[in-house]
Formats: sequence, structure tokens, C-alpha cells
Amino acid sequence: MGTNRREFIRNTAVGTAAIAMGGAATGFTAKSYSRIVGANDRLNIALMGCGRRVSAYYSALKNKDNNVDVAYICDVMQKQREKVGKDLNGKVSGKAKLVSDIHDVWNDQGVDAIFNAAPDHWHAPGTWMAMQAGKHVYIEKPCSHNPREGELLVAFQKKYGKVVQMGNQQRSAKESQDIIGEIHKGIIGDVYKAVAFYANNRTDIPVAKKAPVPEGLDWELWQGPAPHMEYMDNIWDYNWHWYGWNWGTAEAGNNATHELDVARWALQVKYPESVFVEAGKRHFKNDGWMMYDTMDASFRFPGNKIIEWDGQSRDGHQSYGSDRGTIISGSDGTVFVNRDGYTLFDRMGKKIRDSKSAGSESSTGLGGGGDMTDTHIANFFNVIRGKESKLNSPIEEGAISQMLVHYANISYRLDKPFKVNIENGHIIDRDAMKLWDREYQKGWEPKL
Repeated sequence: MGTNRREFIRNTAVGTAAIAMGGAATGFTAKSYSRIVGANDRLNIALMGCGRRVSAYYSALKNKDNNVDVAYICDVMQKQREKVGKDLNGKVSGKAKLVSDIHDVWNDQGVDAIFNAAPDHWHAPGTWMAMQAGKHVYIEKPCSHNPREGELLVAFQKKYGKVVQMGNQQRSAKESQDIIGEIHKGIIGDVYKAVAFYANNRTDIPVAKKAPVPEGLDWELWQGPAPHMEYMDNIWDYNWHWYGWNWGTAEAGNNATHELDVARWALQVKYPESVFVEAGKRHFKNDGWMMYDTMDASFRFPGNKIIEWDGQSRDGHQSYGSDRGTIISGSDGTVFVNRDGYTLFDRMGKKIRDSKSAGSESSTGLGGGGDMTDTHIANFFNVIRGKESKLNSPIEEGAISQMLVHYANISYRLDKPFKVNIENGHIIDRDAMKLWDREYQKGWEPKL
């Protein structure tokens, strides 16, 4: 790997990003960038966070066509990074260093890109710090812990010119791309409504109690940018999702992100005019779960369009024979689309046709992964190299979809509806805007 090639990837990142967003970089096109970098040049990548999601990357990392070296495996829990190291040893290219501190990755100028699969409170800070260190980022959903972080991510991307893809992988599904393209051309007439849903059968969890920090865990670094507190049991591995707002974004952030993005994509809308939410804890009422487990949210948009979210964390009753998906209604028909494909109905409810994916993508299973994720990752790599001109989910698009999640969570937390400024997405409510940002641990405040 030559120094000139490495410097080129780093120094022309602004040009790449302009291409990725559909613009034109001075003196470069996607084709000319690809010629200079070379189709056979390897990218050095680092894995940040070795929880359940990381295994979804294995297939793409092993794919020789992606031509990457795994340079770092980073996790604050020793046994997790060691497990991933063992999983990938001899199966991917590169001799990965196992580290607990992400600063080691940021400080290595040989790293081209980072996969950020840390907990939610790390997503945005870990991504903008990576950009500041000269790295491209594949950022898992939710891309932000609060609305302000979404604004900051877009601002950091514009400043540093890095390629930042959000991991809402249905944007890379051929069947979804095809049918939403047809919707935009009028296949079901004037589109006016989308209902996004998710149904899981999560069980009860224990009430969290103070406990010794588990062996091998750097608890201070796990908390990172979030305000620090004493360790509680049953937190660090996965259930942090449900133990308050310091780390997680509840089920809406965990899963509504995907389907609300598809709904917004289909309806071609940006910010809603108003938000109304009815949510609560309906199951296992005496367990340790501190969030809602059931949510109905309604977002009304200009042009008399509406998106609804039906989120069931602990009730697995399905719709259309699926545990997740999006129903899109138009004046002349309806489309049901999910990770398995789509079904098109006429106005009378008669099925016109369907298209099923030949691949596989996990639905509500922890960690997920499948062909859709592989395609989404390949798109990320190809845009970095200049072999493709556009990201399927650039961060400015992902951040807008993520905003719907934040609106829903804020409405739930305040127990009231509100209106939204459709020009900038800000909430027209003084109390709600107090939740626009968050407090950071001293020393972790964003510096744009």
C-alpha cells in the first residue's frame, strides 16, 4: 500500500464526499477518482463496538470483492473484542489489532474507515470524532442520540468532507428501490399515507441494581460522552436500550428508524408540521424496563400527508404476516413493503403483483445482517473509492429520518403533542426544545 495512494484517499475526501452527495468536486468525477485510487487498492477499516451488530458485517468483510483489511477490532469489553478477533482470524484480510480505546484507532493515520456499532450514545460523537481524525464512517442507526447531534453530524460531514453512510440498509434493497421508484412515478396514484410497524416479543428484564464493574470492562470508556454514573448490573451488553435516556433511544430509536425512513422515502416528505404520540409501558409493569414498550405516533406533513408508527416491543402480533414493514396508501392502490420484498394492491384490495427478495435479511433478530446489509456496505466502500457516485443513505438523509424518532420520544417524555417548523425541523415548543440537546461528560463536548 503506497504512501501516495493513502494520502490521495485522505486528501481528496472532500471531492469524494461531493460526488457522494450528487455534487461535483473541482477537477474530479467519480470515474476519474476511481482511476486514480485504483479498483484494487485496499481500504483499512476498523470495527468500533463488538456487540450483536458486528457479526452482520462479517460477510461483507470476508468478501474479496470489497478488498478491505481489518486493521482494528475495538471494544471496551475484553471478551467481546477477543471473540470477534477469534471469529475473524484467518477469515478476513489484515492483521487486526485488538484495542479497548477508540482513540488508538483515531490516531492511526493508516485507517481509512470506521464501522461505528457502539451503543447509541456513542454513535454521533464517535462519528464526528472519526471525521475529525480523517476517517470515513459507516454509522449504525440511530445516527444520533438527540436532534442536535443530527444537526452536528451533517455540519461535521460538510466541514470534513468524509463519506458517512447511515446503516438503514433497506435503502439498498433492490425491491424497495424498485417499488418506491414506481410509487414516485404514480403506480398507486397520489400517495397520502404510510403506516410503519414493528412487533417483537421481548420479555421482562430485572430491575437494575448497583454492582461491581464486570471483569474486563472499561466502564468509564463505555460511558464515554454520556454523563458518568455508577455501574449497574445487566446494563452494558444490550439492555442499556431500556434503562433510561442516558444511553438509549428506546424502541423508536432502536427500530422505528428503519421503517420511518422507508415511509418518508416513499412519501417524499421532510419535516412534519405536527406530532402526536400515545405511548406507555403496557407489559410486565413491575420489571426493570424504564421506557415505553408500546407506541403509536402520528406525524402530519405539508400536502395533507401522514406517517404513522405502530411500535410493539413486547407484543409479537404480526401484520401482513410480517413482524415489521411499511404500508403505503395512494388514491389508486396500496403497497406493502418490507425486507422480504413488496406486494402491490389495487384500490379494491386485489393483489396485482409481488416481488420477493432472493436474499435474506434478519427482521427482528438481535444483530441482524444479510444480503441487504452486504449491499449497503458495498455501496459505502464503492463511494469511498469513487466507483459509485452516490450513497444510498447519506447522513443528511439519515439525520432527517432520525428526527422523526426524536420527535416521537420527546412527545412521549413531555406527554404532549407539538408543532414543528417545517423549514429547519425545530420544535415550536419551549419545553420540547430543552430536550433538543444533551449534557455531555466534561471533556466530551462537541467542537465543530
